[in-house]
Amino acid sequence: MGMFDLLIKKPQNIKNDVLSGITVALALVPEAIAFSFVAHVDPTIGLYAAFMMGLITAIFGGRPGMISGATGAVAVIFAPLVIQQTAANGMASALSHLFLAVIIMGLLQMAFGIFKCGKFVRLIPHPVMLGFVNGLAIVIFKAQFGQFMVDGQLMPMVPLTVMLALVALTMAMIQWLPKVTTALPATLAAIIFVSGASIFIRQTGVEIYTVLDFVRGLDPSKTTLQAVLPTFQMPIISWSAVQTVFPYAVLAAAVGLIESLMTLTLVDELTETRGRGNKESIGQGLANVINGLFGGMGGCAMIGQSMINIRAGGRGRLSGITAALALLFFILFGASLIEAIPLAALVGVMFMVSIATFEWSSFRIMNKIPRSDAMIIVIVSLVTVVVDLAIAVIAGVIISALVFAWEQGKKIDVETSENESGHRVYRLKGALFFGSVQSFKDIFQIQEDPNEIVIDFNNARVYDHSGIEAIQNIAERYGKINKKLHLLNLSKECQTLIGRADNIVEVRIFDDVTWHVSTDQLA
Repeated sequence: MGMFDLLIKKPQNIKNDVLSGITVALALVPEAIAFSFVAHVDPTIGLYAAFMMGLITAIFGGRPGMISGATGAVAVIFAPLVIQQTAANGMASALSHLFLAVIIMGLLQMAFGIFKCGKFVRLIPHPVMLGFVNGLAIVIFKAQFGQFMVDGQLMPMVPLTVMLALVALTMAMIQWLPKVTTALPATLAAIIFVSGASIFIRQTGVEIYTVLDFVRGLDPSKTTLQAVLPTFQMPIISWSAVQTVFPYAVLAAAVGLIESLMTLTLVDELTETRGRGNKESIGQGLANVINGLFGGMGGCAMIGQSMINIRAGGRGRLSGITAALALLFFILFGASLIEAIPLAALVGVMFMVSIATFEWSSFRIMNKIPRSDAMIIVIVSLVTVVVDLAIAVIAGVIISALVFAWEQGKKIDVETSENESGHRVYRLKGALFFGSVQSFKDIFQIQEDPNEIVIDFNNARVYDHSGIEAIQNIAERYGKINKKLHLLNLSKECQTLIGRADNIVEVRIFDDVTWHVSTDQLA
């Protein structure tokens, strides 16, 4: 068992939750700011969203230990809405439309949970989950490269070398400190130590880029992260506004739920506990509704911060609550402390999160699993990196379903024999559904068969209307040459399907186990 396995299986306790929550809060700041600029809004709006999402989902969500906040997936969806409304009616109108969209998004997510649709996450196959995790790890890793750029150019050699050294120091401390002591989460200790070391290095005249430098690089007018408490601000609600924002809200709700429920499943596996998907959907929705009413840009679960929390020992709701309140404290009173954190420390943390998130075991199993599963892992990973998380998961589920249908469709087997009455008996084995109807039709030797034909379904099942249609087709073909078809050992499900399809085929009972399709009615 590796060091990371030991860390993620830590029992819940107050000290771990509080310290891990503080660690998460430090890592939330730059991402919330970056996602604000993705959505084309003021950084304060992203910080408010991170605070409100984190606090409300920690209290009311269904997965203790999971961290929510402002996310890039949601920011990307709302960005076109903000740009469009800003150009047409100004920033005030754009923000009103954004907050209305976030409220509708939250209401849709709450409805999803209230109607207990969270169980559908179980339909996501394991190869899709592996691809999702691997793709997201690559995205997290790749996103850090931007921190080594200044004004679109790579940093000068000396600051770049120092930053790489501090990144390496951060990663080394996170990896090896737990072997020395677990009194303080390694991630938090690394951030504090590297921040202190950067103060001494800066005195030598070497430039070290900090969180404040990062903010200024995005918006030169920003001189501080200091902010006030979020205030209630009801967006302007009109029918035209609802029509405008509704498509964005639906897409954001879907993406937010997919990312949240996938992250919930991952945290479940890491901690060997089980969250509640429907409750988490309601919690996410409530958080987004409050976001819209108090000037936040909305969001969902954050896999990177959730992994930081799990790695630091956070297990209970207190870890998420601490992260949110610590973030609020930093915004209101401790902005100068956050602004001074070197980017190298946060980059090192996220690199370690990426390494820990990636399922390295997927390389070992590639030659041991079906090729279709290996293909799905690769496709979902690539689509996550190149396009979008939600699109990747949906594509993976669709491909998995098609592969399953194809494989099942090839498994219609048959044994043929002649009974004492001279009837040809086809004993089927497998599933008869839309994917296997062609294989089913190809089984029968219509012209060569005798006048009485029996199909025995003792080891087969008919699952859908396509199966009934296939039976009808065979019955019609036999009926055209005046041959009779008997169906034996139908399942109750099949009887129900045939019973619902009286307009397609008439079924008469000869005795307890034998059925006859009247071909006269099918001609």
